Amino acid sequence: MSWITIKTTALRWEAELMQQVLEAQDIPTRMIDLGVCSSLGMGSPVGLQVPLAHQWTALLLLSPIDEELESVD
Repeated sequence: MSWITIKTTALRWEAELMQQVLEAQDIPTRMIDLGVCSSLGMGSPVGLQVPLAHQWTALLLLSPIDEELESVD
């Protein structure tokens, strides 16, 4: 099975939250440690991976909501 990294973040809790969102939709995920961060107080960078077959669904689920604002005149 081929995996692809869809998101990277310096905050592990953020990656865990995205992982929970995807797993709630039955999309398999895994987190990979990307190394040590040089800034004090920051977590180590983490990458979130999904199988290649689920790439676009996962990206759609994690994308920001597009809301068109109507101007009130």
